[in-house]
Amino acid sequence: MMVKVGCCGFPVKRDSYVKQFNVVEVQQTFYQLPQPGTVRRWREEVPFEFEFTLKVWQLITHQTSSPTYRRLKKPIPESLKKNYGFFKPTNEVYQAWEETEAAANILQARLVVFQTPPSFTPTAEHMENMRSFFSQINRKSYRLIWEPRGEWKEAEVRALCLELDLIPCLDPFLAKPETGEIGYLRLHGKGGYSYRYTDADLLFLKENCTSSETNYFLFNNLSMYEDALRFLQCCSIQ
Repeated sequence: MMVKVGCCGFPVKRDSYVKQFNVVEVQQTFYQLPQPGTVRRWREEVPFEFEFTLKVWQLITHQTSSPTYRRLKKPIPESLKKNYGFFKPTNEVYQAWEETEAAANILQARLVVFQTPPSFTPTAEHMENMRSFFSQINRKSYRLIWEPRGEWKEAEVRALCLELDLIPCLDPFLAKPETGEIGYLRLHGKGGYSYRYTDADLLFLKENCTSSETNYFLFNNLSMYEDALRFLQCCSIQ
């Protein structure tokens, strides 16, 4: 059993962060894919054993009506906006995956995270979009993580993940902990981003969410850096 702890994004300077943690989930790739040279520099400036995971470009998962598109550098023409997001079977979505994959290759990332918004509901159309997308992309040696938001029931998520060979990412305080080869948790705070995890919360995570062969804990709340450090120290993981 292995435990890997980090944050979603770098909450402190990179050289300070890598002295404390062995993994980070890259967030910038969700809003706007960096230039290949920038991504290559990230990989070169950290130790060889340091691991990057990354969140896929929003063009794949989110519709252009999402406020997150405000951080997209190049505006999308009005006539093409309908072609983006929700895993739609369009050239634009598949091109966004290819560009995301190129960044993952440079980072030597083996775990790629797909987060869908609450508006991506469990309809037949949306599930069929997922089936089409994940059956057609070049998955190579990646393990693909899916974090749904909104109305999805735990049983629906697990069944679709089993069918499509995805790793479910669910709130560990609301859903049954994952077991298997990889468990992947994104910890957004209980009830909100400003929540600070208590010692009891961290002990719960250690005792109930470390039954996979490799267990990832990526903190993504306001106090992510401090909480991740406390998880390492108070729970004696390292």
